[in-house]
Amino acid sequence: MTFQVTVQPSGRQFECAEDETILSAAIRAGVGLPYGCKNGACASCKGKVLSGAVTHGAHQEKALPVAEEEKGYALFCCARPHSDIVIEAREVLGIGEFPIKKLPSRVARLEKLGDDVMEIALQLPASERLQYRAGQYIEFLLKDGKRRSYSIANAPHTGEHITLHVRHMPGGLFTDHVFNTMKERDILRFEGPAGSFFLREDSDKPMVLLASGTGFAPIKAIVEQAVHNKSTRAMLLYWGGRRPKDLYMHALCEEWARTLPNFSYVPVVSNPTPEDAWSGRTGFVHQAVMADMPDLSQHQVYACGAPAMVDAARTDFSAVCGLPEAEFYADAFTSEADLAAG
Repeated sequence: MTFQVTVQPSGRQFECAEDETILSAAIRAGVGLPYGCKNGACASCKGKVLSGAVTHGAHQEKALPVAEEEKGYALFCCARPHSDIVIEAREVLGIGEFPIKKLPSRVARLEKLGDDVMEIALQLPASERLQYRAGQYIEFLLKDGKRRSYSIANAPHTGEHITLHVRHMPGGLFTDHVFNTMKERDILRFEGPAGSFFLREDSDKPMVLLASGTGFAPIKAIVEQAVHNKSTRAMLLYWGGRRPKDLYMHALCEEWARTLPNFSYVPVVSNPTPEDAWSGRTGFVHQAVMADMPDLSQHQVYACGAPAMVDAARTDFSAVCGLPEAEFYADAFTSEADLAAG
C-alpha cells in the first residue's frame, strides 16, 4: 500500500510505501528534505506531522525527545506513514539535481595525514563521473550489506580523484580494514552523492566554518568551492581537536589564511598536554566562536564533526548569538560506536 505525502509550505507531493521511510521516498522522488545521518541520530531531518499518522523505527532520544514526538514532530529518516500525511519541512533546493549512483571505484592512493587519519583517493571508471555539491558524502557498500558514510574532502572541480578523510576507530569493521589491510588498486563500491550539507551559493552572508576532527573534510571542500567561485564572502574557519596533532591539515589552513584575502583561521585545542607546547586557543571550539562573534544574526554557519559539538553549536548559536535557525547547516559524524551508545 502507498500513501501520499504533502510537504508544506511548498505543497509538493510524493508517494511513500508503508514499508519505506518518508525520507527514502522523498529522495526517490527528488524532493529535497534536509537530512544527514539517515539513522535517527543527528536530527537534521526533523519536521512536523500536521495531519495523518506515522510510526518511528529505532532512533536516539536526543534526536527526538518524547516531548517533541508528543507534539507531532518526527524524524523523517525513520518514520513510516500509516495514512496520507501532511508534513511541515524546510525543503533544500538542489538535492535532487544530481543523480544518486552506485559506482565501483579503485583505491588510487592511501596517505596518512596523521597518526589516526588516512586519506583515501578513489579513481572512478573512465566512463563514469560523480556529480556532487561541495560538502556532500558517499556511502561505502560493504559485503555484509552494511554501509559506512564519509564526506568528500575535495570540491567537484579539483581533479580526477574523490578524496576522503578516514579516522581510525580501533575495532571498527571498516576503519581497521583501511589502516591494516587496504591496498592501492583495491576495488570499493559506493553510493552517492548524499546529504543536504553543502555550500549555499546563493547567499552573500559571511560564513562561519566550524569543524571538529575529520569534520574538516567537507569544510575543506566548501572552501575550495568558494575559492573556485571567486567568492568574496568572508570565511572564518574554527577547527577544533583534542590535541594539536588532530588538526592534521593545519599547514593548509595557515596557507589559506596567508593567501586568501577573505579567509581567517582559528585553531582550538581542548586537551593540550605539556609536551604539545600549545600556545593557541583552548577549550570547546564552538565557544571560541561565541567569544569572538557574540552576534551571528547576519551570518551562515556550516558545522561538521562530533554530534555533541554540532548539537551544542546549533543550540547556543541560536539562543545566545542570534543566529537564524535556517542559517545553521550541519553534518554530524555518527559512528557505529555513537549509535550503540545512543
